[in-house]
Amino acid sequence: MNSKILWSLVVLMTTFYGFSQRGVRIGYVDMEYILENVEEYREASEQLNVKAEKWKQEIELKKSVVEQMKKDLMAEKVLLTDELIAEREEEIQILEAEMIDYQQDRFGPRGDLVLQKKLLIQPIQDQVFNEVQKIGGNKRYDFIFDKSADVVMLYSEKRHDISDLVLREIARTRKVSKSNKKQKEKSRLDKFKEEEAEADKEISEALRERQEKAAESRDAKAKEAEDRRAEQLRLREERKKAYEARRKKLLEERDAKRKAKLEERKKAQEQPKDSVQ
Repeated sequence: MNSKILWSLVVLMTTFYGFSQRGVRIGYVDMEYILENVEEYREASEQLNVKAEKWKQEIELKKSVVEQMKKDLMAEKVLLTDELIAEREEEIQILEAEMIDYQQDRFGPRGDLVLQKKLLIQPIQDQVFNEVQKIGGNKRYDFIFDKSADVVMLYSEKRHDISDLVLREIARTRKVSKSNKKQKEKSRLDKFKEEEAEADKEISEALRERQEKAAESRDAKAKEAEDRRAEQLRLREERKKAYEARRKKLLEERDAKRKAKLEERKKAQEQPKDSVQ
């Protein structure tokens, strides 16, 4: 039990003792139970879960692409030059960094999932707070706790649970103000969809910008590598042509020397015949 909870319990016990002369009226609410029974929250939460599952699939796909590229590089490493190996490793690092950034954008501490859950819960929490204030004043409660908050409830009687009462008051308040709300604001679900669409648009634009920059970097490196390969081929072809020219020259010189020797030999053989005649 940490010091914050211990201090809270000490304060509560001291306060209860102060109220002991007239009796203390206590109640609590279960925020998780209330959220589960609010229709707008359930519908939006289901949509968010579907979206989160889609994000997980996209991340898994990116991971599988990176892993496959690593396996391919390991298999082909012996056939590649050091430059090509370095280029492939850099490309893998870029894609891996993009995948990690995307994962943080979606599921990180400040990612879409956390932010959209806050957007989803906050309006309902505000309603619960307002209704608890009314119930506390009307029913003359001294304390009303949130069962799901940091203060640990080691034991609680069900008769002190006013969650259903809060839900009924929320429904009654909505029924009374339904016509005004239709005119003044959209439903929470519509707002959530709009905020989600806007967030998706911003994130998609940022992701697309990162992907375009990564693609430009890859294309530039690929062009440099292609230019280097073309230059190497050109130099190799020039060396080959120079070698062929030297070889041809040597063969011509060798043939010329052989012909000269044959001519000398022929002349030497013809001279004795002339002297005999």
